[in-house]
Parts: sequence; C-alpha cells; structure tokens
Amino acid sequence: MDGTPEPHDNWGPFGRPIFDDPAARALSRVGVIDVGSNSVRMVVFDGAARSPAYFYNEKVMAGLGAGMDRTGMLNPQGRERALNAIRRFVALANGMDIPPLTAVATAAVRVASDGDSFRHEVEAETGQVVHIIDGEEEARLSAQGVLLGWPEGEGLVCDIGGSSMELARIEGGRVWERATTSLGPLRLETMKGGKKQRAREIKSVIGDLAEKIRRHDRLFLVGGSWRAIARLDMVRRDYPLSVLHDYRMTPKSVRATLDWVDGQDLEALRQRAGLSSARISLVPIAGEVLRRLLTGFSVREIVTSGYGLREGLLYEQMPQRVRSRDPLIEAARFSQYAQARIPGFGRMLYAFIEPLFTQPKGDIRWVKAACMLHDVSWRAHPDYRAEVCFDYATRGNLGGIDHPGRIYLGLALAHRYRNNPTGNRFDPLLQLLTDRQIREAEVLGKAMRFGAMFSFANPVGMGSLRYRPKKQTLELCLPPESEPLYGEVAAARFASLARALNVETSVTVLNGKRRKHRLE
Repeated sequence: MDGTPEPHDNWGPFGRPIFDDPAARALSRVGVIDVGSNSVRMVVFDGAARSPAYFYNEKVMAGLGAGMDRTGMLNPQGRERALNAIRRFVALANGMDIPPLTAVATAAVRVASDGDSFRHEVEAETGQVVHIIDGEEEARLSAQGVLLGWPEGEGLVCDIGGSSMELARIEGGRVWERATTSLGPLRLETMKGGKKQRAREIKSVIGDLAEKIRRHDRLFLVGGSWRAIARLDMVRRDYPLSVLHDYRMTPKSVRATLDWVDGQDLEALRQRAGLSSARISLVPIAGEVLRRLLTGFSVREIVTSGYGLREGLLYEQMPQRVRSRDPLIEAARFSQYAQARIPGFGRMLYAFIEPLFTQPKGDIRWVKAACMLHDVSWRAHPDYRAEVCFDYATRGNLGGIDHPGRIYLGLALAHRYRNNPTGNRFDPLLQLLTDRQIREAEVLGKAMRFGAMFSFANPVGMGSLRYRPKKQTLELCLPPESEPLYGEVAAARFASLARALNVETSVTVLNGKRRKHRLE
C-alpha cells in the first residue's frame, strides 16, 4: 500500500487515512536531541506522523557557545550542563521504550576546538551517538522543518542559533540554495570592536548572503531569538492570540518593536513577555541582525515558525507520500479517531453540509477540519464544551493553518455547542476575521450542530441539503427510514441554521427518487 486512494476507495475530499500507511505508523514515536550553542533539547514526537504532537519536550539552557569567540572552546560550565542534560534525556528515552534517539550538534560543537572530544565524551558516558552537522546541512534541516508546517511554503528560511545563523530558500516542496554564517548573537555579543565593528560585520555577511541566495519577499523565522522578538511584537501590539507559530509581522512592525525594546527595561519586559533571562539578553543583538536581513533581502512578509531543525529531522524520515499530506487535515483526523464518539463521522458530516459552502469566505480546509473536530470535546462538561473546543482550535498544536484560520475554526466549533458563544473572552480574537468569515463560521457551527442530530445514521440515512441562496431557500431531503430522526430538537436546530443563513426552510421525505410528502 502506498497511501494513494484506489479508484474503489470512496474517501472523497479527505483522502485515505494516513494511519493505514505502515510507513506513517512507524514514525509514531520519534525522539531527537538538538545540541545547540545556547540550548540542548530533547523532543519526542507522537501521533499523526504528518502533523506530529509533542509527546515529550524538554530544554536546558546550557550555553555551550558562551565565550567561545574568545577561547575557541566550549564553555566549561555549559559543557557540563549539556552532558548532564543528555544523560537525563537518554535515560528518559530508555524509560519510554522508544526507538534510538537521533542526536545532532550544530555550530558551537562543530566550531569549538574541543567539540570532537565533547562528542566522544557524550558517547562514552551515555552511549548516545551525536552527529556533528555542518552549517549547510543545518540550514537544510531547518528549512525542511518549515516544510513540515507549510508543505507549499515558499520563501527564505532563516534559523538563528547562539553561534550561527543559517539561511535557505524553499520552493515547490524543496530546499534550494542554503548557506551558513557566524552571525549568532552569543558570538556577536563578545566580538571585539563593539557595536560599530559588529554592525560592519553584519552588513558584510548579509551582503555576501544576498549574492548566494535568491531574494524572496517572504521570510520564515526559526530559532529562539527570533521567536523572542515575535513575542515582544505581540506584547507591544497587544495581540489577542498567544500562539507564535504562523504569527505574521511586517518589516515596519518589527522595526517599531525593536525601537520600542531599546527604550525598555529588559528585566521588566522579560517578565511581561514571559521570556527567560538568557533569551531576552540576546534580543538587542539579534535585532541588529534582523534589521539588516530585512533590508538586504527586501523582505515584505515575516512568518514565525514553531518548527525548525528538530521537525526537519522528523521530516527527513518521512516518505514522500507522507510529506505530501495536508498537516491540518491529518491533525484533525488523528484527533477525531482518538477522541470522537463516532470516529469517521466527520467525513459524512462534511458531505452533508458541503452544499452550504460552494463559495466559502474561509479556506474550505477549515470546513473539513471543523467537521472532523466537531465532537472531540464531548467529554468536557456540557457547560464548557464551547470554551474547550475554542481553546483547542486556537491554542492547539495544529500545522497548516494561520491565525485567522484558528479563530474561524474555534468560533465554528463554539457555535457547534452553543447558539450564541459571543459576548465573552472569545470576542477580542474576532478582530482577526472579516465580518463575512464571522458569519460563515456561525453558519458552519450551526450546520454541524444540526448534522450531529443524524450522527447515528449511515451516509444515505442522513439525507441531503438543497441550498438555493438566490431563492433564499434551504430544503432537507430525508429517506423514509430517517423521518423519525427529525424530532423537536432537530427542528429547532434546523430553524437556527436557517436564521443564520436568512432563508426559508422545507423538509421533504423522499420515496426513491420521488417526493412522498412534506413535513410541516
């Protein structure tokens, strides 16, 4: 089986479930260790291979690269902390009974004169093999991490670590030119010559990069220092959603935030933004690099990525048939199969309500995902299901969806459980949607609320909807055996859907291809 639907497989717009693919199931638990210049982290991915969940995620700010510009060696305290962290990670992985960890070390270890001895020490004490990768390979893996979240993403991917900064270009699902530089903030912080010399080096290096890598007006930012700047941009703008992945900025906004940071007390700002002391201390220098990068490559749109090298290592192990799947649909499908009362009903529900969304104001993928997620919060207390599913959509680990999409999805799911979910903490987030998207999310939620009344029927038993927007009519056509399902509650939900659409309704019971009679 290669994951491609056969002609007789009626999977419709969703495609065959990825969980049927043995290659995908083999990736259900993948553990990686990333030994960086500033931090050492272990991540264990679990769940849907195309849109992984983080089964375990732990980071230690070891500071391996601190002071290396002066000494040429790994920081002794950082080396000890990193070794202790890896020792713990290996023990944890053994306890989880997962396949062998994949461990990679980046700029600090590859450049330091004692980097190789550190690698041997780790292997001798823990049994864990650490692969020291070069800068271009680091750039490629980070770019693949971005492709994990944006399969059709195009633009530049910039990954900043403590001791290096990598740049690559992605297009057509591939990584093209890539390069590495020494523009890591830990290194720049200690270089001789002060701010003027630092500015000259940054300008020179960015200029060289512009000669090697084709310009693009979209920039994906990977790395802790970039995410810290994005978090500060959120704080300055009083942005209503706290998810960093797919947070979008303009060069104007970034420059305004960096100017704003220059006039702030960093400790007070750190507490306000929820950043670590080690991270915020590098923001001013990382900001100097970012300013020049935006100018040098004529960037117009900036996208923050929560995925990077570690996700790139997972992507590396995926066969192409898994890579090509939609991460949003796979994440929603996995949640449905794991948590819904009737796994698989989402596909039937989508087929039932699809006539209402021939020209959606939102992405049709959002509608498909909503149908699969419509019942995953059923275990929550009935009074709080709207809030739980709204939080799931807006704060959950979802790839392949932007911030407006999260709000749309959350609002639709809230309407699925409550007729009027507005007038509460959801409201500030609605500013990210257009008025037409808000109305459509309400229609979607009420359509799912009505369709769920037929959730114990087969696809034929659900009947069908005939929507005529120009005539402002909505007709429910039911087979005779499903007539008992159209009770008082179903009728009330149908009326609520009709009010959202501003249409007149009718209900017809069909006998074969003929209309038998209308229900009043």
